[in-house]
Amino acid sequence: MPATYGSLLLNGEAVFTVILAALIHREHVGRRVGLAVALMFAGGAVTIFSASSAGSFGLLGALAVVAAVFAWALDNVLTRPFAELDPAAVVRVKALCGVVLTGTLALSVGEARPAWLRVAGLLACGATGYGVSLRLYLLAQRRIGAGRTGSVFAVAPFVGALCALALGDKPGGITTGAAAMLFIAGLILHLTEHHGHAHRHEAFEHDHGHSHDDGHHDHPHDEAPTGAHAHPHRHEPRVHEHPHGPDAHHGHSH
Repeated sequence: MPATYGSLLLNGEAVFTVILAALIHREHVGRRVGLAVALMFAGGAVTIFSASSAGSFGLLGALAVVAAVFAWALDNVLTRPFAELDPAAVVRVKALCGVVLTGTLALSVGEARPAWLRVAGLLACGATGYGVSLRLYLLAQRRIGAGRTGSVFAVAPFVGALCALALGDKPGGITTGAAAMLFIAGLILHLTEHHGHAHRHEAFEHDHGHSHDDGHHDHPHDEAPTGAHAHPHRHEPRVHEHPHGPDAHHGHSH
């Protein structure tokens, strides 16, 4: 299937992440986010329809991308509890698992070893596109939740689509434009969402990276810390109102 179609379909990761985050972690999905998901779902449907017009091969390619982004979304949501851990440690463990599994698979099917230049290219892609990317993704999940992180992450497929067009990819005309507009409209709704109301925090204890200027961490220290730090700490009950997302401190019901 055309690379532009494949890139645009990667927006499906945001759709699936929002839905799964609501089902598994009970993250709040308001009318604005719901409309955004509906628009992005429509964009995916238009893209699949466009790919199917290229024949069964195009349709199979589109369905393969959809299956891949669903798996990524499931990974995003299931690893949401890891966002409170050290992101670098999570990246190391997941990368090690990936190396063992894919390396074993490559050896079992007798795949030829790549040239050293290609190995260097793969390492560069992995270090940035997976290592740095996952670290930043986990930090974002810690602050705004899995669903909203996935929706903001949907900016990336447009970069891929533009690169594909610049490299000479020639997808369908009006349908590609219509799908892109639907994805962009949904993304704008996500990015401009503001959520704030009076809410209650129950008492609880946990351990994660934090600073004392965020309105939630006012516990005492023997020596005043500087900047972000991590240690077990307790939150006392409180009621207040401020803009927030479904992060580790805002899992309340609506």
